[in-house]
Amino acid sequence: MEDQKVLHFKNYLLGQAYDEMFGIGNHVRQNYEAYKDHLESLSIVNIKKLQDATDQAQLLMGMTFQVHGDEMGLEKILKLDIIPRIIDGLEWEQLQLGLKQRIKALNLFINDIYHDQKVIKDGLISEEMIHTCPAYLPSCKGLVPSRGIWCHISGVDIIRDTDGNFCVLEDNLRCPSGVSYMLENRKILKATFPRFFDKIMVQPVSDYAPILYQMLEYISPVPNPTIVVLTPGIYNSAYYEHSYLAQEMGVELVEGRDLVVRDGHVYMRSTKGFRQVDVIYRRIDDTFMDPLAFNPDSMLGVPGIFELYRKGKVAIANAPGTGVADDKAICPYVPDFVRYYLAEEPIIANVPTYICSKPDDLKYVLENIEQLVVQETNAAGGYGMMIGPKSDSKMHVEFREKVKKNPRNYVAQPMINLSTVPCLTEENFSPRHVDLRPFVIYGNEISVIPGGLTRVALKEGSLVVNSSQGGGTKDTWIV
Repeated sequence: MEDQKVLHFKNYLLGQAYDEMFGIGNHVRQNYEAYKDHLESLSIVNIKKLQDATDQAQLLMGMTFQVHGDEMGLEKILKLDIIPRIIDGLEWEQLQLGLKQRIKALNLFINDIYHDQKVIKDGLISEEMIHTCPAYLPSCKGLVPSRGIWCHISGVDIIRDTDGNFCVLEDNLRCPSGVSYMLENRKILKATFPRFFDKIMVQPVSDYAPILYQMLEYISPVPNPTIVVLTPGIYNSAYYEHSYLAQEMGVELVEGRDLVVRDGHVYMRSTKGFRQVDVIYRRIDDTFMDPLAFNPDSMLGVPGIFELYRKGKVAIANAPGTGVADDKAICPYVPDFVRYYLAEEPIIANVPTYICSKPDDLKYVLENIEQLVVQETNAAGGYGMMIGPKSDSKMHVEFREKVKKNPRNYVAQPMINLSTVPCLTEENFSPRHVDLRPFVIYGNEISVIPGGLTRVALKEGSLVVNSSQGGGTKDTWIV
């Protein structure tokens, strides 16, 4: 047994990053002790068989996505590595408090932007910064969403720095994805390690769908509402998640063509005729929701739905216009929003960020681009990004010109070695970089689901965790 234990982690080499499982001198951290003992009771051959079974389970469940830009349209699994990411419960409590504080401040900010704009008048952020944000919707001025809530479902991307401190990379408040993988990952890992789950107290994530449903019911304009999930359709990369959540909540999954506005209400076509719809959990972008109010070429939305929404005849989550708060150039202001709206000190810090539309920041970025991570402010999926220390001089020149040409479209951050967690590789176990996307639901109260989606860069040395760039996932255990 002792020889087997040595075999499992004998080649596990710690780098400069904070490792979630091992500390200095490869001393196992307390939150991983029980799991490490269990893992070492299994042979490496059996562990690899468990990983193969996990891959097959994902395929059978249909846990696939289409890679952006893949001309073949191939569906791939978002690979689940069977070694979980384990976070201590006390540490999670503090992170949870910080997330609730952050979402509360962001909700107040969005409401302020579409009403009095005190944050602009008091000089905390410029009017130009808001009005040049592509996700800012002037048509939402004066809009009062049901219960005063704009960001009903949020996914906040968090990393650990080299000292092990959690900090925020960015906020996702429009249509954050990944929660279905969090839920299915847990089901698979419970089946993979059934005896171990019986021994330890991992906080459950299975109540996500009931909490989501309760929130949607809470914002409804009528009692006993009819709720639907609005999807762009089967060709959307997150369609699996849309259908999964509709099924988990026991509601209908609809496309824009299934809905119609008539007689002052929204109706859903069904085999029994038209049925009134009261709440829409939308998974389509703001500007595609209503061709009469936004993009006239949209074939995905419902003509006239935005006007009914303004009148309070239907509730929509997340509220149109919410995206103004997840612009990467606005994210650096969130700690100031916490102080401004809540009169509190931020519990979670931001990753230091240079806003290229600011002259001093622009000068610094252009002079130090080789050491920085440069990102487009409204890109996603790991696209529109350059990691300076890992890029060549040609890429540095290219991005320097892009930034100079359109500073508002870029932000930059120092390259941070994301924390690492062991992953099963062909040889044995190796550290791979991870981030964390906890999911927050804002209804009658703010609920943070214990865990979230851990995304992992499966390529050795890579810091890009996005699925479209070769990333995978891990189950996240709060113990």
